[in-house]
Amino acid sequence: MIKRKNLILIGMPGSGKSTVGVILAKALTRPYLDSDILIQLKENRSLQDIVDADGYMVLRDIEEQVLLDINCENHVIATGGSAAYSDKAMRHLRENGVVIFLNASLETLRSRIHNYETRGLAKREDQSFADLFQERFELYTTYADIVIDSNARSQDQVGDDIHEQLQLFMARENVKA
Repeated sequence: MIKRKNLILIGMPGSGKSTVGVILAKALTRPYLDSDILIQLKENRSLQDIVDADGYMVLRDIEEQVLLDINCENHVIATGGSAAYSDKAMRHLRENGVVIFLNASLETLRSRIHNYETRGLAKREDQSFADLFQERFELYTTYADIVIDSNARSQDQVGDDIHEQLQLFMARENVKA
C-alpha cells in the first residue's frame, strides 16, 4: 500500500498549480492547501510585501517553515514556485506525498504571467524570468515523482493527466512494496 497520500504540486508561477490544485481536490474529494495563501495568512501581508520589506530570502525562509509545518494526509497541496529551494521542506513533503511537477515552457509561462515584477516572486533583483526558469527547472525535476506537461492544455486536461499518471505511479509503487 502506498504510504505517500498527499499530492504535492510544484512548478513555476503560471504553471497552473493553484488552479489545477483546486480542480484536482474537487475531483478526488480531498482537502486543498495552497502554501502561498498559508504564508500570507501567517504573515498578514502579501508575498510581494514580504519581498519588498524584507527581501526574497526572508520569503524563502518563511515558505520553508510553512511547508515544514504542514502535517496532513490525503490533501492536494499547491506549493509556491520557490518551494523546491528548500531540500528540507521538499523531503518533509515527500514523506507523505507524491510530488507532481507541472511543467510549462518559458514561452507558455510568459504568456500567462503579466505581473512578473509585482507577483511576489522569491528571486534575486537582477534575475531575469528566463534565469529563474532555468534555475528552478533543475530543482523541480530533481524532486518530481511525476512530470505533467501543462503547455497548451486546459486545467481540466492537466487534472485528467495527473489522475492518469498517478494511477500508473501508484501501480508501480505497489509492485515495489
